[in-house]
Amino acid sequence: MYFDDFLSLLPKIKKQSLPGESAHSKMSPPERRAAMQKLDWETINPRKAAVLVLFYPKDLKTHLVLIIRNSYEGVHSAQIAFPGGKVESYDTSKQATALRETDEEIGVPLECIEVVMPMSEVYIPPSNFLVAPFLAISRSGLTFLPDPREVAGIIELPLESLLDEANVMIKSIATSYANNVHVPVFDFGGKIVWGATAMMLGELKEVMNSALEG
Repeated sequence: MYFDDFLSLLPKIKKQSLPGESAHSKMSPPERRAAMQKLDWETINPRKAAVLVLFYPKDLKTHLVLIIRNSYEGVHSAQIAFPGGKVESYDTSKQATALRETDEEIGVPLECIEVVMPMSEVYIPPSNFLVAPFLAISRSGLTFLPDPREVAGIIELPLESLLDEANVMIKSIATSYANNVHVPVFDFGGKIVWGATAMMLGELKEVMNSALEG
């Protein structure tokens, strides 16, 4: 999709009702669904995080940036994700967290970014994080400067790849719940996105399709 066409679609996107868990559950590992049913929201006291779902033009077409996290001892090691991270005490809001982390992780300063709208939050049981995604745009092309301490690589994803039903499938992967678990994933040319990021992409995909049909 040409970026100008995407920009013209933004008013419709902002008017869409967010499907939330109904979209998330379609891309959720079955073990997460079981864990969610047992949750006591009054006692879990989740840690807060925020991420940026950032669209921008590249060769006139609409793209979305994802990062490949470095390998480390943790449940999100080497996963594909949106830029973002933990809410710190000095952050004025979750949106401020998403913008700060995007600058720190991939070198996109906040003055290049327009936040369009918040999307539905996603709870991640293994790490006890409640993640707030924010849909945003840059009206100009971007040059990424990934922080090598946190980011192993950048994925510049064409919007068409997100909307292509052929990229959604079931794969057997090792998760924090168990090894060789069959989970719904996005497969972008061998780049496998699953878990919380896939759930957020699932909601984004439904919102985009509704706006295109409306």
